[in-house]
Amino acid sequence: MAEDPLGALRRELVEFVRRASTEISTHDENVLEKLTRWLPAGMAVYVAHTPKTSIEEVVRVAIKVQSSGFSACPHLVARRLPSEKALRDALARLREHDIEQALLVAGDLDPPLGPFASTLEVMASGALQQAGMKRIGVAGHPEGHPAVGQAELLSALRYKQDFAARSGIAVHIATQFSFNPEGICAWDRMLTQEGITLPVHVGMAGPTPLAKLLRFALQCGIGTSMSSLIKSKGAVAGLTGFAASPDQVLLGLVRGRAAHGGSRLAQPHVYAFGGALATAEWLRAVMEGAFELTPDGARFTLRS
Repeated sequence: MAEDPLGALRRELVEFVRRASTEISTHDENVLEKLTRWLPAGMAVYVAHTPKTSIEEVVRVAIKVQSSGFSACPHLVARRLPSEKALRDALARLREHDIEQALLVAGDLDPPLGPFASTLEVMASGALQQAGMKRIGVAGHPEGHPAVGQAELLSALRYKQDFAARSGIAVHIATQFSFNPEGICAWDRMLTQEGITLPVHVGMAGPTPLAKLLRFALQCGIGTSMSSLIKSKGAVAGLTGFAASPDQVLLGLVRGRAAHGGSRLAQPHVYAFGGALATAEWLRAVMEGAFELTPDGARFTLRS
């Protein structure tokens, strides 16, 4: 007997979320023990390199994340690296503690703190290969970048895809968070058309108050259509393709990837925005299927 549509949607949603990663800042190290109660061992936990944090502090917290049973993925922000030696020292320390992945992003510090202005320059240094890194995440921008054109973004992704083939390092795209699953799925289809085959870890916001989301959206510049959202918080549901809550985003992504046979959307990457424990509890509930779908499959609510 064929599976009912809602049952199939539930199964696909749970499978998608069970592959999720999440993110903490260096200020969250005091909740790591509590996170182990909610998140599965081996789950990828990124450690953000925030503006007032040093690379040494990011590495230290990443080591603590790894020792807690997770798979640590520290940020390496090219423009915040003071020297090539600092990069190589950081990579050496990470590998000493069996950390074999990192998220490589350019950052926006102008001028750069050291010799690297872009992720391409970090890749060209040979430091990643020489350190024995196995996996690297690179940034993706489904809604574009305020300072970089689409052609340049695609060129950079092609370089990174070639780097993966040359170096043997597995490269994935980790995207900025978005409220627009339809837009993400359109971008996903564009990647296929442009020959980009890197897997995408698609960024989304966890259970975060709307006012806080708007503040982060402004800081991150995640699309011109956000101006409508900022002007009228109550208009979110009326914006074409937009989703106001993480359940709506997830369901939109699951449907979109199912409709596109060549989808590169491999898993969600859930941003916590300082709410690491609330995000972990929410993820655990979805992973366990502890939610109820609405009859139209447009939303779900967690079981109390």
